[in-house]
Amino acid sequence: MASLTFYTTIKSPELVSVPGYHNPKPATKHSSSFPSSSTTNLRSRVYYKARRYQGLIKASSETMTTEKLGITIVKNPPESKLTELGVRSWPKWGCDPSKFPWTYSAKETCYLLKGKVKVYPEGSDEGVEIGAGDLVVFPNGMSCTWDVSETVDKHYKFE
Repeated sequence: MASLTFYTTIKSPELVSVPGYHNPKPATKHSSSFPSSSTTNLRSRVYYKARRYQGLIKASSETMTTEKLGITIVKNPPESKLTELGVRSWPKWGCDPSKFPWTYSAKETCYLLKGKVKVYPEGSDEGVEIGAGDLVVFPNGMSCTWDVSETVDKHYKFE
């Protein structure tokens, strides 16, 4: 299991670990809401920092962008982003569970309403998993194999 690692800047750097996340960047002290180090012990300060970062982890994990094997995936984009892109007005496409080759003759951006797919870019044994709630960008010219394990319903746009 990974652990959350960050540094506090109270008197000297102190290493703190919280299960589930690793963040190598130093944390900063917020004097307006952080109790004075002269009135609190180390355990209280560590607890405060851990609770503060747990909130940040929750917020940041809700919308996360990753790039894998040339495919960009935005997990759970906010509705404001979907509205800005006009996703709900894009055409829809659906597919029952199946496996098929596909080559992108243009860049495609799609938003999966439902379903689960593993996409295998040509020349790679590794797949990229996408599913309901993902905003995905496939680059122009990519050849791949779609392995649809759950019926897909998506909005899409070619550029």
